[in-house]
Amino acid sequence: MSRKYFGTDGVRGKVGEFPITPSFAMKLGWAAGTVLASTGTKEVLIGKDTRISGYMLESAMEAGFSAAGVNVALVGPMPTPAVAYLASTFRADAGVVISASHNPFYDNGIKFFGNSGIKLNDAQEQEIEELLEQAIKFNAMGCVESDKLGKARRIDDAAGRYIEFCKGTFPKHLSLSNLKVVVDCANGAAYHIAPNVFSELGANVININDKPDGLNINEKCGATHLESLQKSVIENEADLGIAVDGDADRVMFVDHLGEVVDGDEILFILAQAAKKNNELDGGVVGTLMSNLGLELALKGMDIPFIRAKVGDRYVVAQLKETGWQLGGEGSGHILSLRHTSTGDGIVAALQVIKAVQESGVSLSELKKGMSKLPQVLINVKLKADNADEIMASDVVAQAVRDAEGVLAENGRVLLRKSGTEPLIRVMVESTDITMTQSQAEFIAKAVKQAS
Repeated sequence: MSRKYFGTDGVRGKVGEFPITPSFAMKLGWAAGTVLASTGTKEVLIGKDTRISGYMLESAMEAGFSAAGVNVALVGPMPTPAVAYLASTFRADAGVVISASHNPFYDNGIKFFGNSGIKLNDAQEQEIEELLEQAIKFNAMGCVESDKLGKARRIDDAAGRYIEFCKGTFPKHLSLSNLKVVVDCANGAAYHIAPNVFSELGANVININDKPDGLNINEKCGATHLESLQKSVIENEADLGIAVDGDADRVMFVDHLGEVVDGDEILFILAQAAKKNNELDGGVVGTLMSNLGLELALKGMDIPFIRAKVGDRYVVAQLKETGWQLGGEGSGHILSLRHTSTGDGIVAALQVIKAVQESGVSLSELKKGMSKLPQVLINVKLKADNADEIMASDVVAQAVRDAEGVLAENGRVLLRKSGTEPLIRVMVESTDITMTQSQAEFIAKAVKQAS
């Protein structure tokens, strides 16, 4: 089975098509349960977002784990970071999230966490893949003896426990009583969590997109579609707006002027505050896609900055390697290992609000310490799945060298192949938008010529 379907970000696909079917989910539950049981796992905790297929896949996964002799604890709709936290709280040995994050309702996916809140390691993933391939190939899976079958239980107070955890990451000497905030839950897993966290801390909360029906998750709302949040902040004269995505592991802000504050700007704000409070352990980890403006702003504060490959797993790996605590992506996936083991949109939002309150200025003013450089991204579709060959070709390599010569010290070039489809992403950023656009188009033309 290709890592396209199972790997660092779990299984993901359109429900009803390979690989996401009830049969596939049950076999995956059995394969994962078999591997985890061999290392002493006795119980896994399963959470999901609000998309309609989650109920079906939850039952299938439950059956697969039971067949492998692993007990299951069900928590219902719950943010991805909540599952990572609750797996430890309820003494489960692993956590499973059924979610396709920011994708449309007709997609779904399955992610795994160890009991420490960290995603499974490569060796475990490989072993699960091998068992899953066998089950698919022979259209069969094993089953333990009847007296060894796993049992299932439903946990009713999971939401309350996670709400208290989130509130506990916000300083007790601060209050949100003077804050009017619009919260966009993307009709997703945080619909019954995020509003309660902010209101219980004293904020005047205006909720939007908090009525999931199984089909409206991420539909023109949430962290990937900020237009409704911008409109609501202005109409309600709110101090700021907060948007999470479908599984609430990402967060984006809108300031009181209706302007977007993205993940790179959030990282800058958090790093600046941590530096001022002597709470910054080392530096900041971004990704290859992080805006150059972030790197320059951090450099101006003598804060080290390194880039990981795109993906939260790689950011976490760099943080672990360096011993640093803060990292993230422009998409709003923020990692603060001082507070959580994985990206958590609600916790990250609270840390931004803390920085705003301690600074004594608005979010709009606070973000001005960083100037984003113009960035152009062009996706070039390929005729065949040969991205590595094309990127290494003489035509493309020369085009990149030529563009870098034009940009000099004022910008950078990045070529990345997609992990899920035959295309190459051409990214160029520099101090000049006209130059940025022209050089991105120049390289994209070379890629098309070589494909």
